Amino acid sequence: MDAVESPRFPFAHPEPVGEHPELPPGIEPRSRRPRWRPWSALVALIAAFAAALFGAMVIGIAAAAFGASLTDPPPAVTILGTVLQDASLVGAALLFSRSFAPPRPWHFGLSRTRLWRAIGWAVVAWFGFYAFTAVFVAVLGLHPEEDSLPQELGVEDSTVALVAVAFLVAVVAPVCEEFFFRGYFYGALRNWRGVWPAAVTTGLVFGGIHAGSSDPAYLVPLGVFGLALCLLYERTGSLYPCIGLHCANNSVAFGVTQSWTWQIPVLFAASAAVIAGAAVFVERRWRRAPAAAPAMA
Repeated sequence: MDAVESPRFPFAHPEPVGEHPELPPGIEPRSRRPRWRPWSALVALIAAFAAALFGAMVIGIAAAAFGASLTDPPPAVTILGTVLQDASLVGAALLFSRSFAPPRPWHFGLSRTRLWRAIGWAVVAWFGFYAFTAVFVAVLGLHPEEDSLPQELGVEDSTVALVAVAFLVAVVAPVCEEFFFRGYFYGALRNWRGVWPAAVTTGLVFGGIHAGSSDPAYLVPLGVFGLALCLLYERTGSLYPCIGLHCANNSVAFGVTQSWTWQIPVLFAASAAVIAGAAVFVERRWRRAPAAAPAMA
């Protein structure tokens, strides 16, 4: 690297390296936040569900060609459709984020943070969510029904289906939903009116998208959970605590539907290990990729 002379220094010094210097864990200065257009959050959400709907139609038609029912598709079709929906969220976030600059890990909060700080705030967020849910259900006298989605996905039919659904619930859903809703959707809306309007809106949308898979009594608490995840992201400056908390919550929820006890922490530990390994791999590959010129806004 060539050295440059500066009138402020009596000696040659190297030029700065990289687009962003390394920062202490848990610090996300405003200058580092991508300036995504707030309106792109809604457009990206619509695009993601349009792509998921189209993909589900293709999967359904292909399954029907092999004798499957379109009105009562087999669990494998439903699982594939759910995976495609999650993948569409990630794809939409990556596509629309390019209006600012080529997507980089830190744009979506994929950066390290202080471990104990992250655990502490995650516990606070989780406790607040459960406390609100208990009060909400008790005050309104609600009687939530047991989640039947795992049974609809065929977890009682085979061990393979059980493992596939557990992986979908505890790994795929937390990673993809957090990447889109906290990493992109909330990040874009935050550029509009700041943290609280963005967090409340993201929470409402997050709760609303679960209308087809969760008991209606839990939609408002799920919205609060989405809000808490936004604040957790804001307090830690990293998406990883949000993914971890989402994974823990889904592991418990899925385990309860299966009447599990010790299997719940095992599922969470295994899922967290898979997520951590994937995060290290993706982050290293992503950071090695050459940064292209920023796209025109």
